[in-house]
Amino acid sequence: MRRATGLAAAAVAALAWGEWLNWRWSRVLVGDRAGTSTAVVVLGYRNPRPTANLINRWRVRAGLRSVTDADADADVGETRVIFSGGENGAGGTEAQLMADYARSVLAFDGTVVLEDRSRTTWENITNVIPLIEDVDRIKIVSQPAHALKARAYLRRQRPDLATKLVRAEDYRVGEWLLVKPLLALYGLWTLRVLESDERTVSS
Repeated sequence: MRRATGLAAAAVAALAWGEWLNWRWSRVLVGDRAGTSTAVVVLGYRNPRPTANLINRWRVRAGLRSVTDADADADVGETRVIFSGGENGAGGTEAQLMADYARSVLAFDGTVVLEDRSRTTWENITNVIPLIEDVDRIKIVSQPAHALKARAYLRRQRPDLATKLVRAEDYRVGEWLLVKPLLALYGLWTLRVLESDERTVSS
């Protein structure tokens, strides 16, 4: 009985830790900048098949809810969704697969822009910069640790644009709950490249 209780407590603690860490990452290097134009940048995940995989489908959904949910005072008509991701190994690009899913499955009829050359997160940011320079606010969408890494890369490449970063809707309580501890462990590993000041909660 004690062993079962201990295992249950450990499982609850792991879930709470994963939830908290992903919540925290979603709030790092973002501000509360106002404005009427927004770019929602959705980062692709490796996808060697002709249709969007589970992770890319979720990222598209998170990207589209970032258009409509986060800022009730923003004009959706002035929001562009940028899908970023290069060749997928199946004759297409991650960007195109995500855009196709947004249009054909989710019936999104807003402004879509494709960035289809990137192979790494650093390249994602480098290649979307010309597409986001003219907006008031920037949202980067992915799993929270990956999105934080991308925000840090934008800060390194273009500190002026990094001041426009605001929160996306890529974190929700309880979403991916059972795998959040694994996402947290992977996030700690992938974020080891960040400096201490790039891990600071800014809002």
